[in-house]
Amino acid sequence: MGRTIGVVLIVAGLAICMVVALFLGLLTGGKGPAELSMAGAVLGFILLGLLPLLILGGVGVFLFIKGGQEAAEMVDIQKKQRLMGMIQAAGKVSVASAAIELKMTRDQVKNAILELVNQGLFSGYVNWQEQTFYSKDIGQVQTTKCPNCGGERDAVGKGLVKCPYCGVELFLPQS
Repeated sequence: MGRTIGVVLIVAGLAICMVVALFLGLLTGGKGPAELSMAGAVLGFILLGLLPLLILGGVGVFLFIKGGQEAAEMVDIQKKQRLMGMIQAAGKVSVASAAIELKMTRDQVKNAILELVNQGLFSGYVNWQEQTFYSKDIGQVQTTKCPNCGGERDAVGKGLVKCPYCGVELFLPQS
């Protein structure tokens, strides 16, 4: 939306500038009762043509750039939503299949999961040896046993629990 408004403002600024230039050009070239001096035409062009072009064009360029940034952020958000949907629907998704489906690298998929954990949107666990995400409901995740190997888990960080035996990382939602 911002990109479209930006383009419209830039075009409007150019149109105003051209109309003012044409109008002032007609007034200075003719020999009629409404003849305009060259100094008056230049001043009129600066005030009525160039100034609106700079204001509308500047705001238009800003909105165009900002709209591009927002579009890129929206694509990132949609990829994270699709990743969450894949994991919740299947219960188990490999990092490779998520990367292929979302057209992302494995590192981008891993960073997306970590950002979702940070935001409190993902709970489950990841087996980095198998490169697989598992969705678990809170009742299953909050036990002290590892869902992968059954060993006792160690706490690693806020919302993150790591099994010392198999290396599985469990992401707990923040309450």
